[in-house]
Amino acid sequence: MKYLYWTICILLSFILQSRISVIGVALNLTVLLAYYAGIRYGATAGMLTGALIGALEDSLSMSIFGPNMLAKGTVGFLSSFFVTGKFFRWTPVAGIFAVLFLTFMDNIIIFLSRSMFDKTSAALSMVLFTAVMQSFLNAPAGIFIRPKDAD
Repeated sequence: MKYLYWTICILLSFILQSRISVIGVALNLTVLLAYYAGIRYGATAGMLTGALIGALEDSLSMSIFGPNMLAKGTVGFLSSFFVTGKFFRWTPVAGIFAVLFLTFMDNIIIFLSRSMFDKTSAALSMVLFTAVMQSFLNAPAGIFIRPKDAD
């Protein structure tokens, strides 16, 4: 049942982020799934789930294989440390800032990986605009994605 739930969530996130955009910027919902896995199930599960989601995203992007896998795996790994008491105690505000930072970091890792190992697909100003917009669009989800032991 758990795997069916994850499969449906991953498929819905891919469908929604390919169909919905705000001010010409597509949503980045897959990073929220990696964040959720890391914050709920720990660093290893978060990293593996993020890497799996990133591998699926890379295979659909028709670009080099690896940037999304690296970025989402990093997000899943780091999310377990940000708000589970190792660095910060979880609060809704800490959740907002964690999602904001990790979404921005996801975009930057993807951009740097593609510029180093593939041809640069966009100007830095456009990448920064997209990263900031996606970060602010994802940030409110940090209120609702909570660790298991949150008050």
